[in-house]
Amino acid sequence: VQLQAFGGGLVQSGGSLRLSCTASGFSLESYAIGWFRQAPGKEREGVSCVTKYGAKAYYRDSVKGRFTISSNDAENTVCLQMNNLKPDDTAVYYCAAERTLSPYYCIRAVDARAPEGATDFSSWGQGTQVTVSS
Repeated sequence: VQLQAFGGGLVQSGGSLRLSCTASGFSLESYAIGWFRQAPGKEREGVSCVTKYGAKAYYRDSVKGRFTISSNDAENTVCLQMNNLKPDDTAVYYCAAERTLSPYYCIRAVDARAPEGATDFSSWGQGTQVTVSS
């Protein structure tokens, strides 16, 4: 099980970036895929998550209306479109996977009241840096 995340970069406040997470060695169809981020000095937090063929998407409150997660089953890829980026979005972004059909993992992943939600995911890709300048 391998995940590769890419697409980060430097963008001005209000700009957009599109992150991609490509899976190899397994099919996404039986996995929950989450995007997490970690800023310096802060805990890792879930940003968005999608389950089974992208049928249900979940978002952290702070990114609702700005971020959109999507899955491409043919390419075994999950993308995170980030619009109207803010300096507070600056962080290293990671994608993670957990073999499950339960929505519980995604619900917990994006719940600000459950910061330990990241520990539910067992496979992680390398991070990609997103920097938003003011």
